[in-house]
Amino acid sequence: MLVSRSHVVGVSAVLTALVLVGCGTRMTKAPVEDRGASSASSSPGVVVASAKPLPGAENAGKPGYYTVKAGDTLIRIGLENGQGWKDIARWNNLDNANLIEVGQVLRVVPPSAAVAETGVVTRPVASAAVTPSSAASAPRPAASTAAPVPAPVPAPAHAAASSEDDVPFIWPASGSLLAGFDEARNKGFDIAGKAGDPVLAAADGRVVYAGAGLRGYGNLVILKHNNTFLTAYAHNQALLVKEDQTVRRGQKIAEMGSTDADRVKLHFEIRRQGKPVDPVRYLPAR
Repeated sequence: MLVSRSHVVGVSAVLTALVLVGCGTRMTKAPVEDRGASSASSSPGVVVASAKPLPGAENAGKPGYYTVKAGDTLIRIGLENGQGWKDIARWNNLDNANLIEVGQVLRVVPPSAAVAETGVVTRPVASAAVTPSSAASAPRPAASTAAPVPAPVPAPAHAAASSEDDVPFIWPASGSLLAGFDEARNKGFDIAGKAGDPVLAAADGRVVYAGAGLRGYGNLVILKHNNTFLTAYAHNQALLVKEDQTVRRGQKIAEMGSTDADRVKLHFEIRRQGKPVDPVRYLPAR
């Protein structure tokens, strides 16, 4: 069969156009981002929903544990639970204290505190086998059909800890009171002064935070006095102590300033088990 030259040229042009269209389609194809829960891909740019629970999820809602919320930092979690941030990091085996996730559950009491909270101390059960010396010295129980007398119940832990409320606080600065305690608007006292005025430790304690990492507080020092009380000293122009340092009541720990504040002042808080309390209940009358 004879094919005309014009027919061959026409077919060639059509084939060339199809190839160009195919090439153009492949070059402009957008990448696909698979967000489906069933995808198993781990390629960069592909978001895969994970069914793996967040760390500590099994402890959510239990006493002594805290569920991380948006905007939380370990410093704030420590302040609001009466603990040092380094202690919380250690109790939860956190390699990087800056990497906490919303929904993660953190231990915010020492691992041994579970005993203190319940007031129950676990004691070993006496074995039926005893050594000859202990058998000779131990009195034999009288034979009786009456129910055995229960062992004495240990006193609740909070009874022994009541002395922790007796911390002899002093005023941390000598200036006049600018603003008193208001649970909703002011979680402590605002005390007037001049830049550079001394800020004093209100009681013996350990520095659990010294820095400017908590928004709204400026240069901040937090002292832990015992298992019950923390104090916070905010807006300083200079910090004179370091974390983990032990300080004495009346020791100069900072210089008053106006960092993250509208004027020079000391913002002072007393926190009882992490909850802000009115300092007037604990400070001596002026």
